[in-house]
Amino acid sequence: MKWNITNRHTFLNFISLFIVLAGLGSAIWIYQTAGNDSNGVIGYEEEDGAVYPVVPEDSKKFLRDLELYGGKTGVLLYEFRSWFVGLWHGKSLAYTVACIAILISLGFYVVNYLQSGLESDIRNKMNRKRSDENIT
Repeated sequence: MKWNITNRHTFLNFISLFIVLAGLGSAIWIYQTAGNDSNGVIGYEEEDGAVYPVVPEDSKKFLRDLELYGGKTGVLLYEFRSWFVGLWHGKSLAYTVACIAILISLGFYVVNYLQSGLESDIRNKMNRKRSDENIT
C-alpha cells in the first residue's frame, strides 16, 4: 500500500501526534512495570504506620562529613546529583519519559506552526508584489 500525503503540514502534525502517543504509552508501560528502587537500603523504619527505607546517605554523619570536605556547595551538588539520578529509575522514569515526549511533541508542533505561518507570509508578499506589478 502506497501512502500519498499531499499536505506536508498535516503529515508533520501526524508525526507530532505519534510522538506524544508513543511517549505517553511508553510512560504508562514503564509506570506499570517498574517498582521503586531500593538500592543501598540498609534497613527500614516504621513511622506513623508507614515504612520508610534507611539509606546511609540520609544520616547526619554522612552529610556532616560531606559538608566538612566539600562545603555547602558539595552538599548542594550531592543533593542535585541524587535528584537527577533519581529521575532515571523506577516510577519516576515514567514521569520523565512522559514529560520529555510532551516537550518534544510540543516543540515539533510549534516549529511546524511557525513554519506554516512564515510560508503563508511569504506567499502573501509574493501575491502583493505580483498585484503591484500588474497595476503599473
